Amino acid sequence: MGTGRPGARAAAIDWAIAGCVAAALLVTGLSGGSSTAAPDLLGYALLAAGGLALAARRHAPVPVLAVTGVCAVGYQAAGLDVPAVAFLFAVYAAVRAGHRIVTAAASVLLLAALPAAAMASGLHDTGEAFARARGALELAWLVAAGAAGEALRQAERRAAEAERTREETARRRADEERLRIARELHDSLTHQISIIKVRSEVAVHVARRRGEPVPDALLAIQEAGREASRELRATLEALRDDDTAPPRGLDHVPELVEQARATGLDATLTIDGHGHDVPAAVDRTVYRIVQESLTNILRHSDAATATVRIDRRPESLLIRVDDDGKTAPETAAPPGHGLLGMRERVAALGGRLRAGPSGEGGFTVQAELPVDRAP
Repeated sequence: MGTGRPGARAAAIDWAIAGCVAAALLVTGLSGGSSTAAPDLLGYALLAAGGLALAARRHAPVPVLAVTGVCAVGYQAAGLDVPAVAFLFAVYAAVRAGHRIVTAAASVLLLAALPAAAMASGLHDTGEAFARARGALELAWLVAAGAAGEALRQAERRAAEAERTREETARRRADEERLRIARELHDSLTHQISIIKVRSEVAVHVARRRGEPVPDALLAIQEAGREASRELRATLEALRDDDTAPPRGLDHVPELVEQARATGLDATLTIDGHGHDVPAAVDRTVYRIVQESLTNILRHSDAATATVRIDRRPESLLIRVDDDGKTAPETAAPPGHGLLGMRERVAALGGRLRAGPSGEGGFTVQAELPVDRAP
């Protein structure tokens, strides 16, 4: 299940880095002293603010870039000779996020503003040579920070492209294998099952025309042939679903409930929670779980009512289907593959599924699907 821990862990790391940078800036400022007779509290506040602003660099890299730059100029003007370390971190984060032009413009402004602020506060008055050396060093650090951010951004982009390529290749191979299986089933089973079905129906018809009693075994063969034909047709449709039909998902669940109501089942649907987007795989699985559950109720359960509940949570999506039938699904007939298919779909997404008799009678299917770790 998704618990949001990765996000909390990343936030904790960001705050730890920001705190360390702020502490390092304050220690440097306190140990280096000030050009004024008494320490300027505003300068120390700007040192701490510049470091702590880095906690938001993932979510707001450009504002953090601006804040750290203003803080760097501010504490230089206040008489604190402390390198713009926080701004370097902000440059790295902004370039990594793809804001290269904005970062370059902000860096040029900072390189122009820092010497002026230092001269205005009386920190450096040793002449043009020192100013040039200091500017060259600051430029080198800024270029290094920007280059590091750009290198990591390119590496992440290449990794994302490679992952997309792998996913597309795997999806294409899965589609090819699915269609191959569909062809094999159609070629090998459809004909044989059709022969069994037709011959059993002919035998039953002939026996009834002659007025002879129809053996129970022959009736069972006839019904099994019909059931096998329906199951095979449904299986072939499912195997070809992604190629011959538009994708069905959460938005189409109300149609399933309406179809169930049309058969006489008192079915209701309740959807709670915010309407955030869910991954396509989860979207399809929700539809299949509700579809299979309602189908089992209609075919195998002597139920009068059914309730479908969907709870959309930030990290997961809950589906629950209850009925008041006297016979549990898939127990009134030879066991099918409906529940097995649902379990496989849910397990593939890292979720959990429980299906069984409920405490108040009837049958319950309950699934929980993560929405942040789905493929």
